[in-house]
Amino acid sequence: MAGRVPEDLAVVVDDAGTITEWSAGARQLLGYEAEEVVGHPAAELLAAELPETARRHVAEGRRWATEVALRHRSGGRIVVRLKAIPLVDGEDARPWLVTAAPEHMAGPVEPDAQALWDLTLAQLPVPVAVYDTEARLVAANEVMTRVMGRSVAEMRGLTLREIEPTPPFDEYDRLQRQVLRTGEPLFHENFGQAPGEVRGHAWSMFLSPLKDGSGAVRGLSAAVFDTTEQYWARRHLSILNDASLRIGSTLDVARTAEELAEVAVTGFADFVTVDLLESVALGEEPEPVPPDRPVTVRRTAQRSVLDGCPESVVPTGERTFYPVDTPPMRALIAGRGTRPGPLDPGMREWVESSPARAETVAKYMIHSVLMVPLRARGVTLGLVHFLRHRTAESFSQDDLLLAEEIVARAAVSVDNARRYTHERRTALTLQRSLLPERPPDLAAMEVAYRYLPAGSGADVGGDWFDVIPLSGARVALVVGDVVGHGIHASATMGRLRTAVRTLADVDLAPDELLTQLDDLVVRLDREEGPDTRDRGAEAPTPGEVGATCLYAVYDPVSRRCTMARAGHPPPAVVTPAGEVRFLKLPTGPPLGLGGLPFESVEVELEEGSLLALYTDGLVEAADRDIEVGLNLLRGALADRAGPLEETCDDVLRAVLPARPADDIVLMLARTSALDAAKVRTWHLRRDPAAVARARKSASEQVTAWGLDEASFATELIVSELVTNAVRYGDDPVVLRLIRDHALICEVSDGSSTAPHLRRARVFDEGGRGLLLVAQMAERWGSRQTATGKTIWAELGLPDD
Repeated sequence: MAGRVPEDLAVVVDDAGTITEWSAGARQLLGYEAEEVVGHPAAELLAAELPETARRHVAEGRRWATEVALRHRSGGRIVVRLKAIPLVDGEDARPWLVTAAPEHMAGPVEPDAQALWDLTLAQLPVPVAVYDTEARLVAANEVMTRVMGRSVAEMRGLTLREIEPTPPFDEYDRLQRQVLRTGEPLFHENFGQAPGEVRGHAWSMFLSPLKDGSGAVRGLSAAVFDTTEQYWARRHLSILNDASLRIGSTLDVARTAEELAEVAVTGFADFVTVDLLESVALGEEPEPVPPDRPVTVRRTAQRSVLDGCPESVVPTGERTFYPVDTPPMRALIAGRGTRPGPLDPGMREWVESSPARAETVAKYMIHSVLMVPLRARGVTLGLVHFLRHRTAESFSQDDLLLAEEIVARAAVSVDNARRYTHERRTALTLQRSLLPERPPDLAAMEVAYRYLPAGSGADVGGDWFDVIPLSGARVALVVGDVVGHGIHASATMGRLRTAVRTLADVDLAPDELLTQLDDLVVRLDREEGPDTRDRGAEAPTPGEVGATCLYAVYDPVSRRCTMARAGHPPPAVVTPAGEVRFLKLPTGPPLGLGGLPFESVEVELEEGSLLALYTDGLVEAADRDIEVGLNLLRGALADRAGPLEETCDDVLRAVLPARPADDIVLMLARTSALDAAKVRTWHLRRDPAAVARARKSASEQVTAWGLDEASFATELIVSELVTNAVRYGDDPVVLRLIRDHALICEVSDGSSTAPHLRRARVFDEGGRGLLLVAQMAERWGSRQTATGKTIWAELGLPDD
């Protein structure tokens, strides 16, 4: 920051550069007491090297006056204009007296150059110089000598290249010679640091030829205007434009914070940190800032003009806190940006409260700070720190307004990203809660699956899958995809999955199940669709709720798999020999159209076959045709005899699109067949005497399997089920026992009349059979078959 120099400022520095005298004005300016600095090198008080001209005058023992950057006791940086006068003591040493320099100090104007000086309007309050036909300096006004850090006597007769043999003065020399050669005026702009200054300025230079009455060029004049404010205004507009284009390119909170930091260090700040409230960083709703207790924040992003952000005292991703009644805390509570100085109340205490922070401020000479809260929609999300150490200029009020504008734009993007993250996480949690957590323990097949939600560029979709154990050791596999994305799609997916499980428990055939599911989707569409009353012809048409589905039932006894699909991609089958083929199932319409039929197809699978079910997100992508995806899937599935979990990962790596735009489900099922020794079937006559024979045969088989403890219950269940089939059913009557994870008793007959459980009254002769079966069995039920019905009951194995 710029410092106001006290009038009684006086410091004496000996020939070795050591401070010997320290006035009250010096203490007032820099905050050091006399005992803290007397006897110490004066160089320790410098925040930057002396300008080159001042260093040369010191070496030559001549007086000088220039701007000097000093280090305040608090660690801040102060730029003041000082003058130094060499003194001579009795021992011929050369001490220096350093005092405040009045703004008008400069080299005198030589009287013999007055004629040419009049031509350049010497009274202008801007740097002006006059050069002869060889581009050598003839005269300069006071402002020019101050900028150059040299007197007219030192510069007279020299070209700019000889006065300052460094860029950009060599370019200025070339431009001057061009004006002298062509006789045409020239305008040039540049930002740089003049030899007599410690801060950079933007200069607009007008080079004009000086002509006599005959039009001959007699020299040239150089008028230089300080356009630093206009320069920074243009830079501010450029930074705002950059912020509009770069901040908020993604719906990711951390990336948005990084973009804010990246924009801010591009020509505005030297070090930027973005701290978000802990709740915001976690994607939750922001909590109010409590004024009476520390606030925990997370360092979400930070950028520096130096590699690796060496100024940082908090690593990215780590938590820190703001103590009560500190500048960051006050900025959060006030909700407005602040520009605290090193001497402001609480600033020094805040810096010194952390030894690491105090060390960093002193080491990198951080001299200017802006603290701007991130606020969007009236809610505080965090705090952004802008710091300068390499840039000599301190932050101005205009800089604070710019920082607030950048942060305000970024805050909306951060809040959008936070809200999106929260909603997506909610939808994903809902969807995962509606999907199976782990494959069930099946004897008929081995199952593995993968579910991948859509990337950050899209909402969560409505893909779902399920593995449903059925009666008779059979297994149902289902994969579906709801139209749309977001929580609504996830909720619809959950309703459809529940409906599929309910319909599967009824043991409907795949085509019948899809028909029932289609009716449900039509009803959902009608219930959740727009209200078309009083809207006339502009009312939207139904069809907002829709889905695709593939339903398959595998019987490990017969090794036959029955499938039907509703607008879903066809399943793939891998034979034990490694051959891959896509089953040609009737496509069937997507669910929700209503009134169109579905058709089942039954295929026999070899033992050890691999069945692959998936959603379209796996094979479809914007940058490739679906046939390409299917061919990739075919190649990935070929010769896959290893563990299914590894196969799932290998297939995803080979087939997954580079940028998935939709959810992806992949389910692999390796089939097996029940050992013939675990299945026993008897064909019975419709004769009451067959009941006793069936009961005896079942008891003997259960004993042969070593399940003596289940013999009594098996006899009772077989007796009741066969009796019902003989009395009320039609031929053929078949008894089947299956030993799987449970002991399964099945009795089939040719009648399609479904049984129902009822409680018999006191004097009823019948009606108690199914009630006894329900009490003895763990589960029981019935299913329709192509020739009639099957009633089944499951008993737990004795070991269970």
